[in-house]
Amino acid sequence: MKLRYLLIAILLLPITTFAQTLIGEQTFKYNDTARNRPLTTEIWYPTTDESKPPKLKEGFPFVHEPTVRDAKLPNGKQPLILISHGTGGGRLTMEWLADALVKQGFIVAAVDHWGNTHDNKIPIDFVTPWQRAQDVSFVLTQLLKDKALNAVIDNKRIGAAGFSIGGYTVIALAGGKIDLKAMDDFTNTPAGAKEIAIPEFPNLINTLDEKAIQASFDSAPPLKDKRIKAVFSMSPAVGQGFTKASQFKDVDIPLYIIGAQSDSIAPVKTNALHYHKLMPKSKLFIIPGKAAHYVFLNEALGDLKQNGGIIFNDGPGVDRHAIHEQVGGMAVKFFKESLK
Repeated sequence: MKLRYLLIAILLLPITTFAQTLIGEQTFKYNDTARNRPLTTEIWYPTTDESKPPKLKEGFPFVHEPTVRDAKLPNGKQPLILISHGTGGGRLTMEWLADALVKQGFIVAAVDHWGNTHDNKIPIDFVTPWQRAQDVSFVLTQLLKDKALNAVIDNKRIGAAGFSIGGYTVIALAGGKIDLKAMDDFTNTPAGAKEIAIPEFPNLINTLDEKAIQASFDSAPPLKDKRIKAVFSMSPAVGQGFTKASQFKDVDIPLYIIGAQSDSIAPVKTNALHYHKLMPKSKLFIIPGKAAHYVFLNEALGDLKQNGGIIFNDGPGVDRHAIHEQVGGMAVKFFKESLK
């Protein structure tokens, strides 16, 4: 009889543990007044707060975990991962990754990069990616200034993950220094013209003020943020702005690059693989087959999954959900090993 009860208890244990693992969510409105950049930031974190039922976002057309809005923060200090979205995206476009990390004990923060989101498109902010690294550093400072958040964030275990131009963003935070002239020179080639012709902003190249771009680049401070101890970069873009290994001499933290074999927006050859060749100590994994650039975005629901165009529709045989599980697991393992 005792053995029977013991077996029942063992079988019930994972269910009880899972039921107590909830995802808390809060939204913060920051403003970098020095650069005139409002920086709305979403935070997800593990919580045991059962005072309110977890809910899905109303009208949110993507697969995501239910969360407890404004739930109590976790007990004790947890590692923090900062997420930088892709060009023309937003802070919620990679919630699948936030969910995977939070369920393994991480706190996650994702910022809307001003002027470079789906609902706020400013041409110059699509081609001045150094602004984005400054956004992340500013938000990190605000998070650590917050008394309640500072009490639960382990400031010695901070990582960053990004997709597309966000993949470049986190590489810049690790110490990579882009060469604006090299990027411009590449843009003037047939391959470069193709890469800048992004679906999120058609005809972008004809709206640009080159002098304003140069002025923005010249005024940018060093972007390396020493508080960030590991970087996970998915389909990083603007690899054309890097031509020499010396541009990565300040990168001294673990760095993992993930690419997609059939990526036509940030092709592996000129981006993920190119970065890796210039940083041979980095890790590299290429998702094989027909997986393309936008496979790293949230999985769409309903008609959007079938009729949402290149951003939400995957090629035959591509299982976005399975890839998210695979890459999410890789990110969890990488950050656990790198942020000990």
